[in-house]
Amino acid sequence: MILYPAIDLKDGQCVRLVQGDMDRTTIFNDNPLEQALAFKEKGFEWIHIVDLNGAFKGAPVNAECIENILRTVDIPIQLGGGIRDMKTAENWINMGVKRIVLGTSALKDPQFTKEACKEFPGYVAVGLDTRNGFVSTEGWSSISTVKDIELVQRFEDVGVSVIIHTDIERDGLMQGANIEATIDLARQTTIPFIASGGISSINDLKLLKEYQNEGIAGVISGRAIYENTFDINFALDLLRN
Repeated sequence: MILYPAIDLKDGQCVRLVQGDMDRTTIFNDNPLEQALAFKEKGFEWIHIVDLNGAFKGAPVNAECIENILRTVDIPIQLGGGIRDMKTAENWINMGVKRIVLGTSALKDPQFTKEACKEFPGYVAVGLDTRNGFVSTEGWSSISTVKDIELVQRFEDVGVSVIIHTDIERDGLMQGANIEATIDLARQTTIPFIASGGISSINDLKLLKEYQNEGIAGVISGRAIYENTFDINFALDLLRN
């Protein structure tokens, strides 16, 4: 199981939001490249990056920051935010992104998601961002009428490499992840799941680890890593073994 440290980019800075609210922002580092290098130095195997401005705009905004990281940091990058067409997807993959995350487009343009899976096998993840069981889009600013499991089932056999499940109600609050919901969804598909949103302690990681054989392939953590709420070396060893 992989532990992904999160770099959420807003206006060129590493931030964490509370429940996806752009007005409730904490800046953790104003140098994203420095932060990415620090994560590599700590022994992380991947980095999860979100272009928050891009998610709202529907196109890349923090591209320069991301390109600097891709040129300098030699561990795989998983990138979401503002990837809404094949050209953008192709550009990022050609620059070295190892996995693109499609959220809004997975709901609103499923054909693009399916075509991306076919064109870039192994490179496409679906971002399943939910609030009270319903899928959220546009940087979490809009709630749809589509249930989480409906979206999962739409992509069962098209080549999605992983689904990243974030419970928006838990994100950034450090009150524990909605592990039960993630596990329940993972049990209903053959697509591996990455848990995200609200990870607050080593106990969250231990619990998720117990369900590795039921489809939980990884976990994304942001604020908990930045605020050192658990020992990173211990966490990495726990999930690797």
